[in-house]
Amino acid sequence: MLEYAKTILQKVSFDLKLFEKELRKAIASLLSEEINLLRAWCYEKFKEYEAVLNHCFAQGQQA
Repeated sequence: MLEYAKTILQKVSFDLKLFEKELRKAIASLLSEEINLLRAWCYEKFKEYEAVLNHCFAQGQQA
């Protein structure tokens, strides 16, 4: 699932709202270890979306 989530995020990265929606779905469907790997990958790959990443990953930890 982690690789699938990465593929989807890359494909929708042109649209901030769609990216956020897909990121939330990925966080909800992954195991905690996978979320940590996804977090590191996202911050490396999508620096321009840092505010969205901060928000989504913070909310994912609360759930």
